Amino acid sequence: MSYTKVDYTDTDPVADAMHFLRDPLECEQLGVTVVDCGPGWTGKPHNHADQNHEEVYVLVEGEATVTVDGEDVAMTAGDALRIDPESERQIQNGDGESQFVLVGAP
Repeated sequence: MSYTKVDYTDTDPVADAMHFLRDPLECEQLGVTVVDCGPGWTGKPHNHADQNHEEVYVLVEGEATVTVDGEDVAMTAGDALRIDPESERQIQNGDGESQFVLVGAP
């Protein structure tokens, strides 16, 4: 088959928010994650230097802050943010709900 379709809500969330779709979609070169952030949710600070994964964070809904190498980047729905593999990043959600789609490669 030339495509794979999944409903992200059928995947078990990690850290109460993150739905990793790389394996369910059988991706070979790309990682995709949907993050449903509840009020006050904070992600783990991390980078992808070991994997050399560049990432793009797209905020689909709500408002949140992504801290990149100690700098707070305020985001509102529709914003997209590219992050270098070696940069430390962390999502910090505000008082409302928000939703991100994260894409990383290679």
